[in-house]
Amino acid sequence: MIELKQLLPYWPIAVFGLFVLVALTQLLFHTIMFKRLAWYKPASHSSTRTQPVTVIICARDEAQNLEQHLPDILTQQYSTTHEVLVVNDNSTDDTKYFLEELGRLFKHLRVVNLTQEAKLIPGKKYPLSIGIKSSKHEVVLLTDADCRPASPHWIDAMQSNYAEGIDIVLGYGAYEKKPGLLNKLVRFETFHTALQYLSYAIAGMPYMGVGRNLSYRKTLFYNVKGFSSINHIPGGDDDLFLNKVATPTNTTIAVQPEAFTYSKPPNSFDGWFRQKSRHYSTAKFYKSKHRFWLGLYAFTYGLYYPLGIVSALFFSWQLAAGMLALRWLVLGIIWYRTMRKLNEADLFPIFWLLDIWQFFYYLIFSVTLFKRPATNWEK
Repeated sequence: MIELKQLLPYWPIAVFGLFVLVALTQLLFHTIMFKRLAWYKPASHSSTRTQPVTVIICARDEAQNLEQHLPDILTQQYSTTHEVLVVNDNSTDDTKYFLEELGRLFKHLRVVNLTQEAKLIPGKKYPLSIGIKSSKHEVVLLTDADCRPASPHWIDAMQSNYAEGIDIVLGYGAYEKKPGLLNKLVRFETFHTALQYLSYAIAGMPYMGVGRNLSYRKTLFYNVKGFSSINHIPGGDDDLFLNKVATPTNTTIAVQPEAFTYSKPPNSFDGWFRQKSRHYSTAKFYKSKHRFWLGLYAFTYGLYYPLGIVSALFFSWQLAAGMLALRWLVLGIIWYRTMRKLNEADLFPIFWLLDIWQFFYYLIFSVTLFKRPATNWEK
């Protein structure tokens, strides 16, 4: 029998072998899955038919944001019937009075004022359910009060992706570009998340969307009894709902620049951490296949740099550096094309630093998977 002390001299080889396996797993994710978004071209439809759309915004104490962004939504250039429905959820600021004044100028603005809390339904699901049920049209387009459309053709660009059999359109909800490190980290995280959920959707494995820019048919909402199966879970009105209803054939994506929305980025690391903690706390409720693949990607990301450093120090720095260069080459090509597609190309010169940061990001936010989700109404 081989003794343990006889195997000890070979541990650097074993670590390097594991490093290669982890690196190849990362490369496979990029070359098989994420390249789909990098080279994605929307399917051309033989005929495009515009259809009535209801834009839904849920707002609580958002008077300032509504004043800044709602006019951009109300003045959209859309040739077919549409409405903008704002659900004023128990606001204590001037939201009600501002909406009343704006309603005199824009007849397609409708307001639903909620004056009671849904005690047993935490988060935004209750006001959003009321908004969907109150909407006049089959296609609903969701965004937030602090979001502005990238163009006057946002509604048209989003709804143009509907075709026969399509019930869900996933949009890209970006953050505004501002000076500073925090802004770059926030925007990179948003890009990296979109790289995953948009690529998975193209591959026929849709698992989430973002409420800042999301559209689906009202019939789909009714067919699954709305949010009834997830009403007890804080949050999840976008990702958990989509994780339940999205299928390989009923979901598509919108990556035309005109279809983007832009939000104000968090202005502090603490605020960003709280926001991402809320978002990641719902991931434990995803379907098992999605948890597996997303977990495998994050797990190999977390192992890659530690194994690479150990391999370089105790086995061969030349081989470790070669594997690092190969991975960065592949990442660079795919991220460059995708960053250009999502209007985040200014991040590319530091993509290698952002890749290193992503390792620490996964370590920091991994603890949120074990936290109880917050119950307050927040985006």
